[in-house]
Amino acid sequence: MATKMCYDTSRDISYTNHGTGLMARIREFNPKKVFTWQLAKTLTMGQGLAGLICGTAVASQYLATKFHVNTPMLQSFLNYALLCATYTIMLCRTGDGNILQILKSRGWKYLLLGLVDVEANYAVVKAYQYTTITSIQLLDCFVVPVLMILSWWILNARYRPFHYVAVCICLLGVGAMVGADLLAGRDQGSTSNILLGDALVLLSATLYAVSNVCQEYTVKNLTRVEFLGMIGLFGTIISLSPCGVEYGVCPFLYEQ
Repeated sequence: MATKMCYDTSRDISYTNHGTGLMARIREFNPKKVFTWQLAKTLTMGQGLAGLICGTAVASQYLATKFHVNTPMLQSFLNYALLCATYTIMLCRTGDGNILQILKSRGWKYLLLGLVDVEANYAVVKAYQYTTITSIQLLDCFVVPVLMILSWWILNARYRPFHYVAVCICLLGVGAMVGADLLAGRDQGSTSNILLGDALVLLSATLYAVSNVCQEYTVKNLTRVEFLGMIGLFGTIISLSPCGVEYGVCPFLYEQ
C-alpha cells in the first residue's frame, strides 16, 4: 500500500513538473525570436522556387500534349547554358578558385555529377510524353527517402522516428500512385507507356537525390559559385554533345 502511494505521489509530481515546464515554455515564447526576417526570406524563396518548378511542369506537359514537342534535352540545355554564362565567368580568376585548377583537381567529379544532373532533368521531361503531370508530381516525392538514405550515409545526417514514419507514408503514396496508373492504363487498354513514364520519374527522383546531396556537400565545403559554374559548364557540354542531342544521352529511349 505504501509502495502504491509513493508511486502515485511521484507520478503526480512528474505530471506537475511537466505541466509547469510546458507552461513556462509557453510564457517564455517570443514570436519575434521565431518569426524572423531570415525565416520569412527562406519561406519566400522556397515558395518562389516551388512556383517556378510548378510552372516548368505545366509548360512541359503543355508542350508534350498540345504541341507534341519532343525536346527534353533542349529544355535542359537552356538551363545549363544560363548557369554557364552566369557563373563560369566568375571562375576565371587567379588562385585556387581558378577554373583550370578546379578542372585539374576535381574536374572528373563534376563531369560525373553533370551527367547525373542532365540525366535527371532529361528523364523527368521525357516522362511527360507517357504519363500525366499529377503522376509525375506525386511520384517525384520518391526523392525524399532516397535523399534521407544518402544524407545518412554521406553527410552523417540523423533523423527522428517521425521522419521515418513520414518516409513510410511517402513510399506508400508512391506505391498507390503506380497502382492507380496501372488501373487507369488497363481501362485505356495500354499500361506499357504509363509504366515507362512512372519508371522515368522514379529514375529522375533517384538521380536528383544524388545530385542534391552532392550539391549540399559542395556548397558547404567549397563554394556555391564553383558548384553552379561547373554544373553549368559540364551540363552544357553534355547537352550539346552528339549523343546528347540525338539520343538525350539515353539511346534506349530514342524513338524514330
